[in-house]
Amino acid sequence: MTSPGGSPATTPIGSRADAEGYVAMVCFKHGPPRLFGVELEWTVHHAEDPRRPLDAGQLSKALGVHAPATLVRGSPQLPLSRGALVTVEPGGQVEISGPASDSIPRLIEDTAADAAELIALLLDADLVPGAYGLDPFRAPRRILTVPRYAAMEQAFQRLGPHGPRMMCSTAGLQICLDAGEAAETALRWRALHDLGPALVGLFANSRRRAGSDTGWASARTQATFGTCAPFTEPPPLDGDPAAAWARMAMEAPVLCLRRGDTWDAPTGLTFGAWADGELPGDRPTYDDLDYHLSTLFPPVRPRGYLEVRYLDAQPGDGWIAPTLLLTALMSAPIDQVLAAAEPAAGRWFPAAREGLNDSLVLRAARDVVALGTEVLHRTGADPELLAAVATRLQRIVDNTQGRRAS
Repeated sequence: MTSPGGSPATTPIGSRADAEGYVAMVCFKHGPPRLFGVELEWTVHHAEDPRRPLDAGQLSKALGVHAPATLVRGSPQLPLSRGALVTVEPGGQVEISGPASDSIPRLIEDTAADAAELIALLLDADLVPGAYGLDPFRAPRRILTVPRYAAMEQAFQRLGPHGPRMMCSTAGLQICLDAGEAAETALRWRALHDLGPALVGLFANSRRRAGSDTGWASARTQATFGTCAPFTEPPPLDGDPAAAWARMAMEAPVLCLRRGDTWDAPTGLTFGAWADGELPGDRPTYDDLDYHLSTLFPPVRPRGYLEVRYLDAQPGDGWIAPTLLLTALMSAPIDQVLAAAEPAAGRWFPAAREGLNDSLVLRAARDVVALGTEVLHRTGADPELLAAVATRLQRIVDNTQGRRAS
């Protein structure tokens, strides 16, 4: 990895302006939309009692050679059979992330195979994957002891209870798509955000937290948005998304100052201030900037591609429906997508609180499902699978309408 001038990533950054230019360049890469990716995450529980605290040793034994070095120092972290790597989040949530694919059917097949392999490893160790976007049984508890998560936990705890919940108790479904050609990137960026409230409402399943009803349809979204507001909330969508993202990255607090054994950053230090010399004798490098970008958790994160992060984890093979729906929608004419999403555009908090019980979120969800099912065939998936997904999506909308009418 090199800085914009081609120098090593360890070269100090000269100014905030230099850092912003780098972020805008590397986070939004342009070209025809071609590749797709999906990442699946689960909370992990003891089979005999899901309320029992997770034991890091048992999880390490279950994952074996697939465990990441954050859990088992020196682990080879071998990929699963279809290529996905296993990572572990601070509270012991497990995640699989496979290679990007230019074939959605192959992506679905490979991800399903690797998910089944991982779940079998857990079951052999008397562990089971969770079925929700938030741990409904246990309070957050960090089991990873690496400096990154210790520093992040300390920073988030100063801001309230949501940060530890997001780190240790949430599980999400992430769908990755190309940003597209330069002329269409801003509209694709907007479409992914405008679709967010409708999709949050459609797939919300994280109402319970640590044994109690939160009153939120997606308490995972509540925790994520509340972790480090406004930087974990949806961004303003006016203007050039690359420039806006670069500014936001500069204004976001530094969570990890990777110096020595303890990575705690000075309270209130932003990356822009650090790049402009806030810490005498210690300027950040481009490697520090890349690391800083990995500590930002917006609903859609640009990483050269666009990583959609706003969906609750789904039980079983439930991840297939939102994956096919979103990828199909993003193949449709963008003006149609924006029109379908428009009634709920920007209604993130009503969607997270009320789900489809919010009338505008329901209206958008109905229109989004109608458009999405019309274009599902563009994914190239098996017709029987597409029919099952279309039926499931319509059932979610119809059941909500039925409850509201009764």
